[in-house]
Amino acid sequence: MIGSYRHTQKGILQPFLLAASVLCLVGSLINWSAGPRGPVLLAVAVVVAALSFAFGRLAIEDGGDRLLVGFGPLSLLRREIPYREIAAVERTRSPLLAGWGIHWTRRGWLWNVGGRDCVRISRGGGKGMLLGTDDPEGLLGFLRDRIGKGGNPSG
Repeated sequence: MIGSYRHTQKGILQPFLLAASVLCLVGSLINWSAGPRGPVLLAVAVVVAALSFAFGRLAIEDGGDRLLVGFGPLSLLRREIPYREIAAVERTRSPLLAGWGIHWTRRGWLWNVGGRDCVRISRGGGKGMLLGTDDPEGLLGFLRDRIGKGGNPSG
């Protein structure tokens, strides 16, 4: 029986985003009666705080017959990758300028909350996905074991 996998990486930008949100909130209170600056700063504070919670963590876990990937703790963006669709996996690093978040790179979609270590998942049809992780060897070993068994959870 293949073991299960569950790992959550905490984002490195969340504390900075929350601090920026607090600064915007304070600025909105100071400037509330000075025209549109106060309401605009309040709106920015709310958006930045929401983004910090939406992208604060990246959870990767075994979902039985598929790999589950999701940002959180507000799990607004999730992705499911059936194991049977995974052709190959490899450890790699994201380019320094690729940054974090979800976006397209020349090697596929990057999902990352911090650092440069990634596991690249190759799927049929040339589709690729880079999963940022602070546990690249654990994720790589789990996926190699899983796809080596044909993606069948019962082995």
